[in-house]
Amino acid sequence: MQSTNSTHNAIIDNFTLDMPDSQGQKLATGWLLLSIGALVLGGLFSILVVLSRTPYFQEIIPWADFFHTALVVHVDMTVLVWFLGFAGVLWSINSGQHCAKLGWFALLLSIAGTVVVTLAPFFGAAEPLMNNYVPVLQHPYFLFGLGLFGVGFAVLVLNGLFFSAAVGSTISGRGSLRFGLYTALISAFISLAMLVMSYIDMPEFAVGAYFYELLFWDAGHTLQFMHVQLMLVSWLWMTTVAGIGIKLSPRVALIIFAIGLLPVILTPFVYMMFDLGAAMHTQSISLLMQYGGGLAALPIGLMILFGFLNKNRANTKISPEFNALAASMILFGVGGVIGFMISGSDVTVPAHYHGSIVAVTLAYMGVTFHILPRLGFRAVTGKAATWQPVVYGVGQLMHIIGLVWSGGYGVQRKTAGLDQGLVDYERIIGMGIMGLGGLIAIIGGIMFLVIVFKSMRPAK
Repeated sequence: MQSTNSTHNAIIDNFTLDMPDSQGQKLATGWLLLSIGALVLGGLFSILVVLSRTPYFQEIIPWADFFHTALVVHVDMTVLVWFLGFAGVLWSINSGQHCAKLGWFALLLSIAGTVVVTLAPFFGAAEPLMNNYVPVLQHPYFLFGLGLFGVGFAVLVLNGLFFSAAVGSTISGRGSLRFGLYTALISAFISLAMLVMSYIDMPEFAVGAYFYELLFWDAGHTLQFMHVQLMLVSWLWMTTVAGIGIKLSPRVALIIFAIGLLPVILTPFVYMMFDLGAAMHTQSISLLMQYGGGLAALPIGLMILFGFLNKNRANTKISPEFNALAASMILFGVGGVIGFMISGSDVTVPAHYHGSIVAVTLAYMGVTFHILPRLGFRAVTGKAATWQPVVYGVGQLMHIIGLVWSGGYGVQRKTAGLDQGLVDYERIIGMGIMGLGGLIAIIGGIMFLVIVFKSMRPAK
């Protein structure tokens, strides 16, 4: 029995990442602060977004005009800046003999872009365009800020591609996680290339929302693979932290990460086969994500689940990291199933992507709890930290269940107020569940921010 336990511990201890040198830790902290700041800004707008779609509350103030502007800022902060900023955290942790000046330059550009995007509405930026992935306010200030952030992210990716810690030098759990981080860098690079190619191949007649839809469609889809790869790195890392034994060799993990990259490698071939904006072009990009997004997530998720159920529960530590891992896996699975239920442009679509992106967010929350003391801050302890992923996850699960329910009754996406057509009890109940779940999730999000703030707060 002693020998078995020793082998078991040796296996799970491999799936970890070491902290970098002091310069890398400072850089990781900088990206973490940007990510947390984006959540704060996005959270402020999310309160108004949720209320603007909740029955009875929506009738107090004519929300419809404000809804779209608030939604643009909310999405760009909580999806774009939060996710890409946290990618910077993970890549900074994996930095080897990194180029410090280039890393800080990327961070400063990204911070400047985030500030401009946030302030743009207060300087007259309006005309919200609700295109997919990166909704925009059609105003020079907003677009300038978005461009600044994009350039900062591009510098971050190039820095990571050239200065990451050694990848593949040893076949180990640590090495497989580093390889997973590198596949995410490759995905990000190809996504940026898709953005440039879409701009170059843009049809002359594409203007307004259609222009930005074509501009961000391919890059946005490709970027989702980056999020999944980083989420899986986080899952395996949190599996080790929680003490869940899994029968996954580092070599197999490497192969699974490589398989997860395959749909990304195929994306440029869509450009060679179909013109930008053609129906087959759009459909091909969508199918790659629909059927390729789970290629790596499914086997790793099942191995973690079987590891937990296979007599290892006694060794599992119920901790913030464990609860974040469990909630992330549940939300990702539910979001994936809902993706196959989409048949139109109703609120089933946001139900699908809310499940997927919230799964990534929960994984990042678990990593945040784990790395805070390793970056020089206080350790995250207490019941509030343990229950925070549960509160946030349950709220988001209710949110997407309400959306799926309402989508079944034809409630359209990207609408607010009377435009939702809540004329019967079935739709009102569905959107009411959505609103209640959203408010519970906001409470969970606030709990996360408070816990992180208390950990980062300087000692008196």
